[in-house]
Amino acid sequence: MCVRRSVVGLTFCTCYLASYLTNKYVLSVLKFTYPTLFQGWQTLIGGLLLHVSWKLGWVEINSSSRSHVLAWLPASVLFVGIIYAGSRALSRLAIPVFLTLHNVAEVIICGYQKCFRKEKTSPAKICSTLFLLAAAGCLPFNDSQFDPDGYFWAIIHLFCVGDLFSVLDFPFLYFYRFHGSCCASGFLGFFLMFSTVKLKNLLAPGQCAAWIFFAKIITAGLSILLFDAILTSAATGCLLLGALGEALLVFSERKSS
Repeated sequence: MCVRRSVVGLTFCTCYLASYLTNKYVLSVLKFTYPTLFQGWQTLIGGLLLHVSWKLGWVEINSSSRSHVLAWLPASVLFVGIIYAGSRALSRLAIPVFLTLHNVAEVIICGYQKCFRKEKTSPAKICSTLFLLAAAGCLPFNDSQFDPDGYFWAIIHLFCVGDLFSVLDFPFLYFYRFHGSCCASGFLGFFLMFSTVKLKNLLAPGQCAAWIFFAKIITAGLSILLFDAILTSAATGCLLLGALGEALLVFSERKSS
């Protein structure tokens, strides 16, 4: 079982890394910035691969009534917002900056759980949300490659992510957002979604959070070497503060699980 968990975790990290680097290359280097086409392409590839997986017995798809489908419509709108805003932001921002801003969605989720579900929040989790907010809030003032449009779309993206995961129930096909515009990106997006579902089904929340954190760290680190990213000492401090916040979030998840 331990070997299986490690394989699933490493597969997820590989898909996460490959997906983000491929999408960043297409969006920034090749300058293909048409989010609507992204959505259509990713949905087509994802739908075809999901159908093949269902035929092969890899996934189980339960039929749903019309009322259930209607209940998914709000989440479907948020999913479109995640793709559109995320691709806009990723085309303009460095991957470490994008991931740091994306982590603020965890703050939205934590706030919803605290205020509406009345769930207990550990001190470590509260500290992590404060660090994540501080890191994201300080970045615009210290980013030497500051792009107003990039930050605007990143804010829209993180609110869509936070609302989707905190408020709405959504079928697992749309469990994870897709970014991309080419064939490789379409396949990587599907396998990233598939490996994410496997990871969350097989591992405890704390272990799952640790693998996601590890994937973000290696993705952010490698992206600095592959793409033009000018990080000042102050911006680097913001990124490290965000990493510390997410590390505390992982710690709180492992402690509560």
